[in-house]
Amino acid sequence: MINQFQNYNPSGVGEINGNLFGLPCDYESANLIVFAVPWEVTVSYGAGTAKGPQRILDASIQLDLFDFDNPDGWKQGIFLVDIPQDILEKNNYYRTLAAQIIERLAQGKSLADTPDLTPVLTEINQASQQVNQWLFTQCQEAMNQGKQVAVIGGDHSSPLGCFQALATTYHNYGVLHIDAHADLRNAYEGFEFSHASIMFNALKLPQISKLVQVGLRDISHDEVQMIDQSHGRIVAYYDPAIKQKLYSGTTWIDVCREIISHLPEYVYMSFDVDGLDPKLCPNTGTPVAGGLELEQTFCLLRELVNSGRKIIGFDVCEVGDAEWDGNVGARIVYKLANLMKLSQR
Repeated sequence: MINQFQNYNPSGVGEINGNLFGLPCDYESANLIVFAVPWEVTVSYGAGTAKGPQRILDASIQLDLFDFDNPDGWKQGIFLVDIPQDILEKNNYYRTLAAQIIERLAQGKSLADTPDLTPVLTEINQASQQVNQWLFTQCQEAMNQGKQVAVIGGDHSSPLGCFQALATTYHNYGVLHIDAHADLRNAYEGFEFSHASIMFNALKLPQISKLVQVGLRDISHDEVQMIDQSHGRIVAYYDPAIKQKLYSGTTWIDVCREIISHLPEYVYMSFDVDGLDPKLCPNTGTPVAGGLELEQTFCLLRELVNSGRKIIGFDVCEVGDAEWDGNVGARIVYKLANLMKLSQR
């Protein structure tokens, strides 16, 4: 990696070389390997997040590389594996099939009505499982080479294979989850690997000892009940409750430290951009009024690092198909990469 950077000027013009931030890295020389998962088959509202990885890549070369938390973070080497076009093509195919199921359910009809859509549902679930297995294999291979891993979605179903790969190395880790939604539904709309089911599926892994959710504000009765009956395994910080604390004079730093106190030593960061105020990523799949400011989330992550906990991986999901959304998404990816490296010192 030294040879890769010896003539590199981080203050120069970002090069369009197919890699995130225009960094002159390859798989072998990089410390952090980023996998794109252009998959949004089960989205139930707005579409476009399958193109989020490309939007982030396109915007990333516009970023200056000085980071206030980790000015030399770029030196770790960050490499984005080519966006898998075969997965994107399968996404487009299965998305059309899933839309038939979603429409049928919205009409209050059974999938078994004519024409019978239950075989279609089975096919979609199998295709989603194949994507999970692909990501699991890719992440495990990178980790076996001593590399860190991260994921860019796609919808929020995207990182499950990464959770599973990390569980083979870390036998006790927590997930810090920024989102407007709890994603605790069991096979939402029949889709076993729905974007609304990612945390339900993640909790099937006994290695995930704690799920701490921040920014929730669009949630079902069943999900609240699941949180309340989790015996502390799931800790929710609802957006209205956060705002009420801040309005009454509690500082955000104090709230951050309380949030972090629930997490174990090793932490995975799962960042759904709809956890933010929608002005930041307005083209996300399921925007919800309210939410966090970007610097608020970065402050939370700084406090996580300052606490001595180690970030072992991350994902950034639900970035929409628009230039501004890609710009914000690229900044989140870069900040998470730099803070993850900082946390491991």
